[in-house]
Amino acid sequence: MIIILKKQAILIESNKLKIFNDPIYGFIRIPSTLIFNLIAEPYFQRLRRISQMGLSYLVYPGAHHTRFHHALGSMHLMLKAIQVLRFKEVEISREEENGLLIAILLHDIGHGPFSHAMENSIVEGISHEHISLLFMEELNRRFNGSLTLAIEIFQGKYSKKFLNQLISSQLDMDRLDYLKRDSFYTGVAEGGINAERLITMLNVVDNELVIEEKGIYSVEKFLMARRFMYWQVYLHKTGLVGEQLLIRILKRARQLVDKGVPLDCSDALMFFMKNKIEKKDFNAETLDRFSQLDDIDILSALKKWQHHEDFVLSKLCGMIIHRKLLTIKMKNKPITIDKLDEEFNAFKKLHDLSDEETAYFVFKGIIENRAYNLEGQNIYILKKDGKLKDVAKASDHLNLKTLSRKVTKYYICYPKESV
Repeated sequence: MIIILKKQAILIESNKLKIFNDPIYGFIRIPSTLIFNLIAEPYFQRLRRISQMGLSYLVYPGAHHTRFHHALGSMHLMLKAIQVLRFKEVEISREEENGLLIAILLHDIGHGPFSHAMENSIVEGISHEHISLLFMEELNRRFNGSLTLAIEIFQGKYSKKFLNQLISSQLDMDRLDYLKRDSFYTGVAEGGINAERLITMLNVVDNELVIEEKGIYSVEKFLMARRFMYWQVYLHKTGLVGEQLLIRILKRARQLVDKGVPLDCSDALMFFMKNKIEKKDFNAETLDRFSQLDDIDILSALKKWQHHEDFVLSKLCGMIIHRKLLTIKMKNKPITIDKLDEEFNAFKKLHDLSDEETAYFVFKGIIENRAYNLEGQNIYILKKDGKLKDVAKASDHLNLKTLSRKVTKYYICYPKESV
């Protein structure tokens, strides 16, 4: 009888320090009971139902991984970074380690359904980082202030600047994981990076996170991979048009609800259909409602709404469900008004629609990106003589300066002839 009780006690303790088997890194260990309990929270478990790459699976069928995967992977890389920096005699206390791991674990907890695809659509003018902070503050109350230091680091208010840079900078654990992970799940080998090599090259000088000179080629590869992934994956024209359709579906649904037209969807989604939520309105009740939203709410609504009597809503939903998307043309120069008017008037006449209704199907837009921002938290190379130099200036790779320039592309979307 005593032996059985001992075995049970051991089982309970080991459960708090369990491991996850990750396809990218192998076994990821959970370093503390507090972190295990945070992962077990419904707020965090919800990330299992939030797609990491939105609608990119319409282009890359394997891209079905979740924010849950990414959060654990980022925490794993953070553990490695802490070990490397300590080996190089950078002082990181146990409390700071705990704060770092919690902050990186929860850095994306504020994402809504389909991640970036619906940011500023469910709620207006509120970034996922702000909602992440609200979730962290609520969890801090539940865990009796255990997340206070993590929140300070996350907000960049802690005295050691480099701790925040490990979470949010142009070479942080977040970016290292999502590039490596997204490359793996999409099968886009060109986006792969050597995250472990980059972490090994980390150091701290004057409270600033830097890369040692011998790691400069790994940084170059990282920036080139980031550029490739943005233009070939994250901003791929098919994924882009899918996201635009999703945004317009929600807009149309809200419009119908405002007019009193009955719509069937989950209670959590209907709350945000009926209420225009801005930053000042995001209270504890709103946070709780938001925590009940995930990809399933949206997909379920799309499946129902594709049969709705409203032409605009049903057509838009059917396009995503059956992957019969709008045609999208991408240009390096602004789209001419003549081309837009031609497609606009043709579709309007074909289906006898108003200008407002036609605008859901025929529209233009702009996308911008730069792989490296010289005006942001720069990546500094630690030279052998102890001096720091921006990577764009330290590198002999001519493309790095080009990567710091903003690239702008213009697109037009319109229905295929068969619609």
